[in-house]
Amino acid sequence: MILLQFKTEQEWHLGVKTQHGVLDVSAALNDQTISQSHAGVPSSLAAVCAGGSAVCEELDRYVQHVLASDLTHRWLLDEATLTYGPCVAEPGKIICVGLNYRRHAAESGMAIPSSPVLFSKFSNSIAAAGEPVVLPANAVEYDYEAELGVVIGKRAKNVSEQAALNFILGYCNVNDLSARDLQTRTSQWLLGKTLDQFMPIGPYLVTADEVRDPQALGIRCWVNGALRQNSSTADMVFSVPQLVSYISQYMTLEPGDVISTGTPEGVVLGMKEKRWLRPGDEVTIEVAGLGRLTNTMLAPPV
Repeated sequence: MILLQFKTEQEWHLGVKTQHGVLDVSAALNDQTISQSHAGVPSSLAAVCAGGSAVCEELDRYVQHVLASDLTHRWLLDEATLTYGPCVAEPGKIICVGLNYRRHAAESGMAIPSSPVLFSKFSNSIAAAGEPVVLPANAVEYDYEAELGVVIGKRAKNVSEQAALNFILGYCNVNDLSARDLQTRTSQWLLGKTLDQFMPIGPYLVTADEVRDPQALGIRCWVNGALRQNSSTADMVFSVPQLVSYISQYMTLEPGDVISTGTPEGVVLGMKEKRWLRPGDEVTIEVAGLGRLTNTMLAPPV
């Protein structure tokens, strides 16, 4: 399934993208003519993320039931009219991976790591597709990073690499925005990584069954229509199963947690002539099969 969250006049709704439009699951469940026998179906993206893979199975059955009914037209919406919300609701942990593409490590002038380089972001950094991102006035070196996001679907502790994919709910586009001058101010990267809105994510959460091989996905980034990053997840130093397994050896991964798996070459940091992001710039991230994540950079309010 292709899941999304969108805003109505009063609240956030759970949607499923179909060939005929976006099915408003939240609205369908509130209609007693069709929802009486589906009490266990999640009615929000938060419920999907909290319930993980198990509730996704219930949701999929419900969606097929609704699409087969004569009432589907009541809840099918034109996606072009929707305001997206973040495709992951209230993640408990946001774990990011640095230097996880071989050619990115090379352009950064750094050695390929022998163990995953981990750092964190917090929920304040989450932004939705289409949401303007404010570039604070206390930094200058603003950079983009196209990344594959992994959303955990089951509690994972000490899982093996062979079993790791079974603990994934789905995948999404991530833009790991960075303020390089803040990131390199000290040996700790946190300040330059977790500014407000500095992790746009979405527009979709694509369930794991839709992604045959997370190590065979094209990954690209455009700035104002100019292609900046153009690579493949095959260039990762540590694969998705390796990352899930490695992280689970040290901390328990819970449903809804997000792992942002690193960025390929082509970031501003690696350029000889550095063209840092500025207000007005439009950044688009695309991982194959996960839609396109676009955000416009804004100046801070006066």
